[in-house]
Amino acid sequence: MTQRIQTPLLDQVKEPKDIRHFSSHQLIQLADELRAETIDAVSVTGGHLGAGLGVVELTVALHHVFNTPEDRLIWDVGHQCYPHKILTGRRNRIRTLRQPDGLSGFTKRSESEYDPFGAAHSSTSISAGLGMAVGRDLQNRSNNVISVIGDGAMSAGMAYEAMNNAGAMDARQIVILNDNDMSIAPPVGAMSAYLSRLLSGKPYRGLREIAKQFASILPDPIERTARRAEEFARGMMTGGTLFEELGFYYVGPIDGHNLEHLIPVLRNARDSENGPILIHCVTQKGKGYAPAEAAADKYHGVSKFDVITGAQDKATPNAPSYTKVFAQSLIQEAKEDNKIVAVTAAMPDGTGLDLFQKEFRDRCFDVGIAEQHAVTFAAGMATEGLKPFVAIYSTFLQRAYDQVVHDVAIQNLPVRFALDRAGLVGADGATHAGSFDITYLATLPNMMVMAPADEAELKHMVATAAAYDNGPCAFRYPRGEGVGVDLPEKGEVLEVGKGRIIKEGERVALLSFGTRLTEALGASESLEAKGISTTVADARFCKPLDEELIKRLAKGHDVLVTVEEGAVGGFASHVMQFLATEGLLDTGLKIRPLVMSDQYIDQNKIDVMYDQAGLTHHQIIETVISALETDSASKPSLSAI
Repeated sequence: MTQRIQTPLLDQVKEPKDIRHFSSHQLIQLADELRAETIDAVSVTGGHLGAGLGVVELTVALHHVFNTPEDRLIWDVGHQCYPHKILTGRRNRIRTLRQPDGLSGFTKRSESEYDPFGAAHSSTSISAGLGMAVGRDLQNRSNNVISVIGDGAMSAGMAYEAMNNAGAMDARQIVILNDNDMSIAPPVGAMSAYLSRLLSGKPYRGLREIAKQFASILPDPIERTARRAEEFARGMMTGGTLFEELGFYYVGPIDGHNLEHLIPVLRNARDSENGPILIHCVTQKGKGYAPAEAAADKYHGVSKFDVITGAQDKATPNAPSYTKVFAQSLIQEAKEDNKIVAVTAAMPDGTGLDLFQKEFRDRCFDVGIAEQHAVTFAAGMATEGLKPFVAIYSTFLQRAYDQVVHDVAIQNLPVRFALDRAGLVGADGATHAGSFDITYLATLPNMMVMAPADEAELKHMVATAAAYDNGPCAFRYPRGEGVGVDLPEKGEVLEVGKGRIIKEGERVALLSFGTRLTEALGASESLEAKGISTTVADARFCKPLDEELIKRLAKGHDVLVTVEEGAVGGFASHVMQFLATEGLLDTGLKIRPLVMSDQYIDQNKIDVMYDQAGLTHHQIIETVISALETDSASKPSLSAI
């Protein structure tokens, strides 16, 4: 007997409306094909795999039940959105994920009408969805708004702020809680699915409203008893009391991988006429791909890999990463000082604090996706004499700026901020670039701001931060490998506010803040080859500035070029403010600040991104030549350089 061969379904899907007539068996087959396509695509590009595999069935069910894009479907974080992109007309470009001129690794409004809200940071979907629901209601439309939140995003306070607001407004909004932090519990099965269908349906909801109204006319003690009994019963069945206290009608938990369970509940939610609903879906991160299911992080973020074995491409590093140097340096300091503690906001691996945690389990705190809490939590520890190091990506610290100002800087508390991923970050693109921290931190009174030129300097700055008790401080460092310098056995405590001269010259001064020092040195070699004597200096500190060093460079050279991996308003602005105040801009000095260009730079190879930002050694040379050409006494040929 010949075996029947299934006709591929994914090839028939150009947009979500193509799957709305599919049978349940076809949807199950489509989910299998979608999972395989997601795995294959990410094996080529790298990216976030585990979270997307966990929502394959949910993605299929949502696009089958809802009329997207008229119905707004918002994916929180964006880690979960690769299957969504495949089903929404982007399959032919899915192997350009995170590549130059390719698809973003996150949802992006300019990329597709099926992405109603851009998301790369977390916990924004419920707030955005509530805003869309209000916009719909004020314009007398009837579309649905669905926010899918998960992958840890419910640990952030913003999600609960939004739910509290939505509940108080009684907004017609659907929230899908993608709970991928636990396995399917025994209650999540046929009985739970039946209860979820029952509880989300109109008959039960109507009956419940009648019961509430009846209870409300009873004497207070009896009414309270009846209400509590009803809540207790629902809590026993569903665990939904917390969400209902926030004003949401809770349904679940249900198996997020069972389409026959998902679809009836989603239809009931779609057809509901009022009030916010939360549907609790339990999923497995990495579902359906054995290497991801077996991995501790469920293949959260991966490089290119072999689909058969799951083995990831791992380039042999030429130098240790800045992240690893930070972690090892902090461990070394903590061994000698038991007051040192470390805080991360759901990124122990990304910040290197997983290494610290192995050494000092009781002194390392992962607070979840809650940067605001992380900063104030650290401030509280600082008041008790501890030495907290808060390790957060530069782009994520933006979420806690009020806490940095109000809870740390104004009170002059010695909290140490270790800002990973400073500067440009490659495939994660504009949303993850650490472009603004110099500006937003160095503007604060009491804040010391440092940036190492290389991995050895980073080790010194960890030691300096550990020894600094006069107030808050921050040091920033980029993603990826160091430059390959020898590391000292132990970091030395730097003199606060003092830079260093790397190379002496006479005519041009290049003053670098951060790891563009390597580019400055490369530029100086080319300039020297053409007879332009060049000094190269490493500022080390943006705040406090090394005023003596800046005076020396300004008075002893015709041209002063500052170089930094940050947006306008940062290091160069502090230098120019000082020069203007001292009257040193009136002496004929030609000062040229090199900062990131005023644009958001999309994902690309890191050297290409820095070229777009205007911060390579070639652009340093061009800047110097242009400045010198304003002097009629000397006009070197740019083409000769």
